[in-house]
Amino acid sequence: MIDVNAFLGSYPWRRVPGTSPDALRAALDRTGISRAWVTHLPGLFWKDPAEGNGWLFDVVAREPRFRAVATIHPGLPHWEEDLTAAAAAGAVAVRADPGLLGLAPAGAEMLALVRAAAAMDLPLLSAVRLEDGRGRHPLDVAPELAPWAVRQWLRADPAVRIVITHADRGFIEEVHHGSTPAEAARIWWDISWVWGPPDDHLAHLLATIGPARFLFGSGQPLRLAETPGARLDLLSLSPADRAAITLENAASLERRRSPSG
Repeated sequence: MIDVNAFLGSYPWRRVPGTSPDALRAALDRTGISRAWVTHLPGLFWKDPAEGNGWLFDVVAREPRFRAVATIHPGLPHWEEDLTAAAAAGAVAVRADPGLLGLAPAGAEMLALVRAAAAMDLPLLSAVRLEDGRGRHPLDVAPELAPWAVRQWLRADPAVRIVITHADRGFIEEVHHGSTPAEAARIWWDISWVWGPPDDHLAHLLATIGPARFLFGSGQPLRLAETPGARLDLLSLSPADRAAITLENAASLERRRSPSG
């Protein structure tokens, strides 16, 4: 299994255990996850989040089960150099969370990053939210990502590939059904925020949208690493569909396209 939604490092709003590389590795062992896409969690809240990428690259270089998701702030000078450095370091994706960065979600800066990531064939990852709004710190006022912004990203460049984490059923359906088939084929959703049994949200999405659009993601250590696997265990999935969600879709994103495209 590949977990496309994991973090390393401390969280500013509360104490979160299990944020070290050793703790994440132990969680992967415990849950049977082969490898994880990891983000430097504290950097998401820094003025220049790219300052955390170097530490992340060093950790990933020493841990073959980790893949780096580099954070880019397209509103800062020389962000293109950060993007180039991420590609050179072998980042599996780059991320930008406009609410945390203080950027307009579909403003000129974010659209420039969309196009630049597409040109480098790097998936762009963003989270709808990191925590349930009911439990957020009073100073944690960053707005959540909106569905309309994701549709704008899809339309900004026909080559961009997008991974959205922490989206619920309503968000996913609004983007998917508001996009053309070609646009919808360039976006993937992790299952970390989709309700499973006894609600039918995950089963409904898999039946109506298809397993090809979904990825195994936990949000650990902000969320329990075991939860997405338990949701899948409670569904009647074919081996092929489960393999697509837990491994094959993410593996296809990890493979770079050929220059001919």
